[in-house]
Amino acid sequence: MSKKIFTSKEIDALAANPYVKSVSPKGITYTDEFKELFIAQTLEGKFPVEIFRGCGFDVEVLGERRMNSCKNRWTRAYRKDGVMGLRDTRSSNSGRWRDRELSTEERYAKLEAENKLLKAEVELLKEIRLAEGRGKLD
Repeated sequence: MSKKIFTSKEIDALAANPYVKSVSPKGITYTDEFKELFIAQTLEGKFPVEIFRGCGFDVEVLGERRMNSCKNRWTRAYRKDGVMGLRDTRSSNSGRWRDRELSTEERYAKLEAENKLLKAEVELLKEIRLAEGRGKLD
């Protein structure tokens, strides 16, 4: 969690954003919809600052560190559990890890998400390699 304390004015502005589920002086809870949108745009090669700004957030209020932390946390969760990893389960979760096996549908969704992420990474690497090749010719 960030050390920045939000003012009441900043809290009101953040709470007005449709992608914010709740906000306190020390933290923000984003909607699942925003997390999914964020991951999709990250896979397209957008930077966190661009995504947050495009979704109506004041990036100066949030700070670069908070935005990058969100990216790292959500990307890690998406790689591990797919879209299900982005869900906020705190209200229905005791905090303990589940020992049960995933259902076939959950396993399929997880594998599908991993596959999509890997394909996007391959495409990004191809674009980088192509761009580097163009730079050598100049």
